[in-house]
Amino acid sequence: MEATIYHNPRCGNSRGALALLRERGIEPAIVDYLGHPLDVTALRKLVARVGVPLRELLRTKEAVYAELDLGHPARTEDELYEAVARHPILLNRPIVVTPKGALLCRPPERVLELL
Repeated sequence: MEATIYHNPRCGNSRGALALLRERGIEPAIVDYLGHPLDVTALRKLVARVGVPLRELLRTKEAVYAELDLGHPARTEDELYEAVARHPILLNRPIVVTPKGALLCRPPERVLELL
């Protein structure tokens, strides 16, 4: 089975989802979205695949979230996408994509829904 994981190796949930994939014989494509940030177009495609609003995928406890006042309801979707493209730490992880769909895998066991 093909799979892609948007991964942060410092994140326990991300490491857990990757381990669950590998335990089942799946070696996913690993996207280091912090080292190689997604542009707005790629972000839009990924979020559309997950099927939730971008706001639901934001890391609200990051300092930059507060600094940019991203929680303000007047922030447009375009502003949020631009912020995540500039500050990829704002994107929650891990996001796993398989032919069955895409999910934010928190907790990591959610990855099993995609297998």
